[in-house]
Amino acid sequence: QLQLVESGGGSVQAGGSLKLSCTASAYISSIYRMGWYRQAPGKERELVSTIRVDGTTVYSNSVKGRFTISKDNAKNTLYLQMNSLKIEDTAVYSCAAEHSWGAIDWGQGTQVTISS
Repeated sequence: QLQLVESGGGSVQAGGSLKLSCTASAYISSIYRMGWYRQAPGKERELVSTIRVDGTTVYSNSVKGRFTISKDNAKNTLYLQMNSLKIEDTAVYSCAAEHSWGAIDWGQGTQVTISS
């Protein structure tokens, strides 16, 4: 099982930026898809952004143009650069690794809190 550890969460004011990192315990270069998900209090977990092994990226409409997903295979790390943060971006952000055989590994999550 792949271990994923997120970092970079915190509290910032609206309009600010944060960069999340997700470091894996093994090589990520061949993982079919990796992504960021978030869950706000009282809401279901939702997709934020994913990046496929071929580099194809997907963003939810709510973050498109503000967030950028990337990965550094040499560092086994997935990133999420978040700019122009809004109060509604407040949530626990988790990274996930989806393998070609269907299994998904999850990180424990990191809290992001945006204040006015």
